[in-house]
Amino acid sequence: MALIIKIIKFELSNTFRSKWIIVYSVFFLLLTFLLFNFEGDSNKAALSLMNIILIVIPLVSVIFGTMYVYNSIDYIQMVLCQPINRKSLFIGLYLGNSIPLASGFLTGTFLGVILSGFSIIGFKSIITLLVIGFALTFIFTSIAFLIAIRFSDKARGLGIVIVIWLMLSVIYDGIVLFVIYYFREYPIENIILSISLLNPIDLARIFFILDFNVSALMGYTGALFSKFFGSSLGIVISLAMMSLWLAAPMLFGLKSFYKKDF
Repeated sequence: MALIIKIIKFELSNTFRSKWIIVYSVFFLLLTFLLFNFEGDSNKAALSLMNIILIVIPLVSVIFGTMYVYNSIDYIQMVLCQPINRKSLFIGLYLGNSIPLASGFLTGTFLGVILSGFSIIGFKSIITLLVIGFALTFIFTSIAFLIAIRFSDKARGLGIVIVIWLMLSVIYDGIVLFVIYYFREYPIENIILSISLLNPIDLARIFFILDFNVSALMGYTGALFSKFFGSSLGIVISLAMMSLWLAAPMLFGLKSFYKKDF
């Protein structure tokens, strides 16, 4: 544990000096401030912010995480020459990358909320948005680490993570809509619910829907999830599946890190 903490501190000191983290924080600060000041309905502003978060955070996390691993190859090789456990190094690198990204999002969004004024903002919706952004940062960073470690070629790895992001954030919803339209005459509710559990972005959206009680505004899967599982059970299921999405890439990435010949 002491070794992991040392690695995390070293990585944090490097990452926090990056101008991209500052730009990332300022982006969410301005976005939150503008949405909640120029949108009269704070609920609509929260929904708009959530939709942007579901696109921007996964994209930034996979790109930043992938490039972080590729740019750290020389450092990893040097550290592995020492009697250091690979598990400690992997966890240190992962947290050293994901914590600054999550901190940048949390800081920017929270400052935007402060500047907008608490009186016009639903506190519960903001907490939910912060939890969703925090979770998506760690999930997609773990996916980025897995891909970057599995594929040595930088261009190939970066291409794969962008395709994964595009698939989960854009194409996936189109596939769901196609299934709903094509099989609309059949009882496919359970299938749709199962499909939605396979996408962390959909899970984050469902978590917000159920916690914020806006299923009627968020489409077919949100209404189904609210109807069949109810608010409390739905939140528990979505949290459990998001935890699985975090753990699975981490475990596979760690396994690949143990086997990889740097």
